[in-house]
Amino acid sequence: MQVATVAAPCGTAAVLCSGCGLPQQSTRRGPAWAGASKPYAGSALQNTAAGSRKKKSVRLVSSLHGKLLRLQSQVYTGIKTHVRKEPITADWKELTGVLVLSAFPFLFVKYLAEGPTGDRLMENAQKTKAEKEPQKQEFQEKQTEARQRSRWYGPERPKWLGPLPYEYPGHLSGEYPADYGFDILNLGVDPSNFQKYFNFEILHARWAMLGALGALIPEVLQYFSALDFTEPVWWKVGYAKLQGEDLDYFGIPGLHIAGGQGILIIAFCQAILMLGPEYARATGIAALEPVGLYLPGDENFPGGALFDPLGLADDPEAFEDLKVKEMKNGRLAMVAWLGFYIQALVTQKGPLQNLLDFASDPAHNNIFTAFNSS
Repeated sequence: MQVATVAAPCGTAAVLCSGCGLPQQSTRRGPAWAGASKPYAGSALQNTAAGSRKKKSVRLVSSLHGKLLRLQSQVYTGIKTHVRKEPITADWKELTGVLVLSAFPFLFVKYLAEGPTGDRLMENAQKTKAEKEPQKQEFQEKQTEARQRSRWYGPERPKWLGPLPYEYPGHLSGEYPADYGFDILNLGVDPSNFQKYFNFEILHARWAMLGALGALIPEVLQYFSALDFTEPVWWKVGYAKLQGEDLDYFGIPGLHIAGGQGILIIAFCQAILMLGPEYARATGIAALEPVGLYLPGDENFPGGALFDPLGLADDPEAFEDLKVKEMKNGRLAMVAWLGFYIQALVTQKGPLQNLLDFASDPAHNNIFTAFNSS
């Protein structure tokens, strides 16, 4: 912090902070023309009142100064980035390559469906569907029996209040996985709304689990491997990108892919990449049959070699239990993301660093001390 001394009209030599521009502690009293050693002439009462007002002003200014410096520290020095002076510039060849790479999956699938091999692929998918349709119906019957035997389904399933007496909603009968009878706002009374909210929940749960891994893995690799990331903390990556940083995948120098592009180009490429999956999700799993893929499951659990390559859902009882585990872990991941957001706001650190700080000194590095210090 640098300071500059200026003479105020009242004779006080105010010290201005270069960090926030606020005046700091006075260095002398008296009129500017009277010299530093000559006190200001006036009655004792006036001096006492002026001194009291001045002390209050100094305390107020000092408080504002401290808050501004802490805010600046959080915004600037708390973010470890290497800001480039020049904006990101990419030639047309590099930009074209990134766009083509992003659009390749969708264009390739479209070519397969409408190209010379499309009819043959569709015929193979229809043949596979005709062969497995009876097996699908038999498997669905076994799933129903498995749910009846499972402790996670039906009226005797665990409830969110445990043994405490409570009148649970009648529309929550335990038919769906991880149904603990929790709907205090009655959002699922309408069956169509219930199905919609169930689809939304499982979709966000899966994104939260993937996102949690994406937030943790770079920080873990930064601490426990030889890889060096430009910015391993999840919430600082966007800021580093806005400042013109090139982001290396897995910390490997030069492996940019889209990391060397601007933020708008990355967003555009992401939209192109999501076009195919979102189209398939909107039109149903049958949309993949023109490219030769038959999926025996439903919208939320399509199954097949594409979504269940290890065959984990071949056993009906294991499949129903895995549904419950997925929903429970997905809900935990969504709650974890809420914790990630609060940690970033309060401590200005990543989740791994907060965990290490807590493990090193639980008494002084916890949620209560963090909120008090903030």
